[in-house]
Amino acid sequence: MPHAVPLAVPSARVAELTALIRATGPETRTTVSPLDGADLATVPISTEHDVEAAFAAARVAQLHWARTSLRRRKRALLRLHDLILAHQDELLDLIQLESGKARSHAFDEVLHTALTGRYYGRRLARILGPHRRAGVYPVITGIRQYHQPKGIVGLITPWNYPLSMALVDGLAAVAAGNAVVHKPDSQSPLTALAIVQLMHRAGFPKDLWQVVSGAGSVIGSAIIDRADYICFTGSTATGKRIAAQCSQRLIGCSLELGGKNPMIVLPGADVAKAVEGTVTAAFSSAGQLCVSIERVYVHESIYAQYRDALAERLAHLSYGANADWEVEMGTLVSPAQLATIEKHVADALDHGATLVSGGRARPDIAPWFHEPTVLENVPESALCHREETFGPLVSLYPYRSVGEAIDLANDTVYGLNASVWGPVRRARKVATRIQAGTVNVNEGFAATFGSIGAPMGGMKESGTGRRQGAEGLLRFTESQSVGVQRVMPVGGPAFLPRQRFAALLTIGLRLLRRLTTRA
Repeated sequence: MPHAVPLAVPSARVAELTALIRATGPETRTTVSPLDGADLATVPISTEHDVEAAFAAARVAQLHWARTSLRRRKRALLRLHDLILAHQDELLDLIQLESGKARSHAFDEVLHTALTGRYYGRRLARILGPHRRAGVYPVITGIRQYHQPKGIVGLITPWNYPLSMALVDGLAAVAAGNAVVHKPDSQSPLTALAIVQLMHRAGFPKDLWQVVSGAGSVIGSAIIDRADYICFTGSTATGKRIAAQCSQRLIGCSLELGGKNPMIVLPGADVAKAVEGTVTAAFSSAGQLCVSIERVYVHESIYAQYRDALAERLAHLSYGANADWEVEMGTLVSPAQLATIEKHVADALDHGATLVSGGRARPDIAPWFHEPTVLENVPESALCHREETFGPLVSLYPYRSVGEAIDLANDTVYGLNASVWGPVRRARKVATRIQAGTVNVNEGFAATFGSIGAPMGGMKESGTGRRQGAEGLLRFTESQSVGVQRVMPVGGPAFLPRQRFAALLTIGLRLLRRLTTRA
């Protein structure tokens, strides 16, 4: 095992960060680090009155921010990029202390957030415009499309990626001219607060990003009742309730929800590379990742070779709950997550599944650590056949034809992410037939996840809307078209009879049709 490097955050620093939460009541909550089960922070709990005050302050800040130039916003975004990289050591510590993941996986979040700041900083003007559009009449009709900010975006984020999910959606929202009222998960507020503090240093107004704390059923609901748009990452069940609440107010929402993500290993795939890709795709952040792979379909001609190689690789996987960069998998975040994977493993074995690797809790490593686990012969009656585990559990299935593998991959209510391993040309064709918002060829999830210009989101019950790319920013805006008419009205000049004008337009349209056909 790697040498243990201890992690801690000074109590004075905790107090400095939690002071950024808008909370006036006496109630608090103590968070616990999954690394060792020790108390981490005492976090104040907000009231509905605090939420109201947060929205009042955000409204004022947003009105001023919406009038700032895109050049100023660009400078703030790029400064934030630099500050994230400069302060990555503390951010890595906080991510690990709150989520329990390996340090290298925590760095994925640092990289993702820095890349997001740079992407929108460099492309903001190009995305927001305004853009010229073709008018009904050439030259005399001028159309410009503007993208106006929604107003205040309610941001409700999860514990599993406390930096990435806290920032990348909200950063696009403020780049578009909005303010944010943010409720980070109760398990992981410190990481979110640290990045808000860096935003202040980067030049974003202090009231532009408000943080409140508390139960989702109380504080989250209060946010939805007041926001102009909601952005949520979490379970499908909660996402459905949020969508219903948003619909009552006719406000939009983007929801990144659950997944039961498949991998297909094609004939001709490099088995060694596919095995290494599976380790990353299934066990990064101990499998507590929305795009994590939980089902692997391997062609029968290489199934045994793949299975045995995967078991051998996992037998030498490096575990740990510390700051050592060589640790390959960290711990689960809570007793509830451990209970879920233990339940799924036991249920699958009771229904006749075979254990290939792992299968045990390891409290000697961390209180809620569970070994990376591989099952085969998992029947449809087993819970983990269809339900999302959200932990280090993957099931293997052999297949005969590629068409069968695609059908099996698509046989789910989810459609978030997928992975295909094999010769690139064939794998790309297979990828386009999989019902998922992102599909990675010869990679588990990082090719799409880390490419900020590529939209990312779910199909089916894995959610609505997209983060990243132009779509990830424009969802936080209202499209507005402004038309300017010159020379004559659209209905024609006053001196020309209407029937004659209609005839001239008909001739013109037919002529244009011929010209475009030849082109």
